[in-house]
Parts: sequence; structure tokens; C-alpha cells
Amino acid sequence: MNVAFNNRDPIYLQVVRYFKAEIAAGRLEAGEEIPSRRELAALLKINPNTAQRSYKEMEEQGLIVTAGNSPSRITRDEGILKSIRQELINEAVDSFLASIQGIDIPTDELLDTIRDRYGAERAKSQEDQK
Repeated sequence: MNVAFNNRDPIYLQVVRYFKAEIAAGRLEAGEEIPSRRELAALLKINPNTAQRSYKEMEEQGLIVTAGNSPSRITRDEGILKSIRQELINEAVDSFLASIQGIDIPTDELLDTIRDRYGAERAKSQEDQK
């Protein structure tokens, strides 16, 4: 588990975002058990209270389910799982659009550039995994 924390956002929200990204990428699956709060705090070298706050936030969002003394698990709710991926895509697109707002780029040129760069990055990533 490797999370690079930034200084802008609260750590507990960065932990939540990490779990969302792992789910969206398919590295965490529906129903999969996740580390306990104490284990997570130790793995990420964060305060146990921060880990607790992360889990509370994920439970409130329906991202994880904790029943009694059982370990927490990723939700099996397909609607929530699909919405996570769309949420991350929308955040990335919003950020991108805000960063290029002042540049007058025709839509076709922009889409071609994105398609080319995204394809190159995916190919590089797949090559790195080999």
C-alpha cells in the first residue's frame, strides 16, 4: 500500500481517494476485506484517529461495509462501485478543463491530442508491467 500524501488536502480524504482509485482500477474488488483501522494506520504511517476518520467517511459514502466485529469490506453495491469510477473521471476532467480554460483549442484537436497521449501512456504503463 503506497500513498503519496500532499500538503493541500486532509489526510483522511486522501486515504478515501486512494481506496476509490484502487476500486476504480480493479485492484480492490467488491466484497474484498481491507486492513483494520490499526493496520491501515501502521501501513500508511498515519495517526490511528486519521485512519478511523477515513473509515467513517468511507462508511458514510457506502464505499465500505463493517458489520459488528467483522472486518471491513468493500461494498458489493454495483451502483456505488460504478459511481466511484465516474466520480474520479469527472474530477479529472474538471481539473483538466480548468487548467486549459484560457487556451482556445478546437474540440477535434483537443480530443486527438488526448487520444494520442492517453494511448501512449497506456502503452507505456502496460510495457512497464511486463
